[in-house]
Amino acid sequence: MTAEHPLEGIASRDHPVSPDGPRKPTLIVFDVNETLSDMSPMTRRFEDVGAPAHLASSWFAGLLRDGFALTVVSASDSFARLAAESLRISLHGLTLDRGPDEAVQHIMGGFAVLPVHPDVPDGVHALTDLGIRLVTLSNGSAAIAEGLLDRASVRGDFEALFSVEDAGAWKPALRAYAHALARCDVDPMDAMLVAVHPWDIDGAARAGLGTAWINRDGEPYPGYFRSPDITATSLTDLADQLRR
Repeated sequence: MTAEHPLEGIASRDHPVSPDGPRKPTLIVFDVNETLSDMSPMTRRFEDVGAPAHLASSWFAGLLRDGFALTVVSASDSFARLAAESLRISLHGLTLDRGPDEAVQHIMGGFAVLPVHPDVPDGVHALTDLGIRLVTLSNGSAAIAEGLLDRASVRGDFEALFSVEDAGAWKPALRAYAHALARCDVDPMDAMLVAVHPWDIDGAARAGLGTAWINRDGEPYPGYFRSPDITATSLTDLADQLRR
């Protein structure tokens, strides 16, 4: 990482929590896939083409792995291209009810119609009411985030939608977070990353941001990652914690 990135040299900064509770950030940076979007309907897309539903989760995990791997070697590619290519590999050898290209197209089309989690609209409005600026930072495209938020009628609560495609590195690389903060002209100490993925929480914490882990399913947090400043069961719970 070169010194030109605005977060260089501050990645190890800690965020002590005040006895009065977590500090309210000026800016919240939202992850999109699985944090805001409910990706459970993607399993039906796999079933539609004759593939097993459980393949959806392993495919998505492999997609993230490959995006991370390219970032580690200072390479980058779009989420859409990696998703489609890795999907062709995942479907190889399966007995499908249509051709492989049509199957890939049908499954990929699922991203364009995903819903948000039930807590998202009220939670987003509650955070906006607290006077916090909201943006997204996704390893996917900004267009997918735009459609998702439009369908949920919360697009107007977000001042900008960022993609790591413009940063040239996938999260959790330092450069990805630096890109969003530079565009918003906000210091990392005044920003908070909100995500369901512990790897994203860890990356943002190492980049100097505050962090909030949305744990909707009551899962344990991995001890090998930096702990979140806040753990919330929903976005409305997060807003309640920041309001105190």
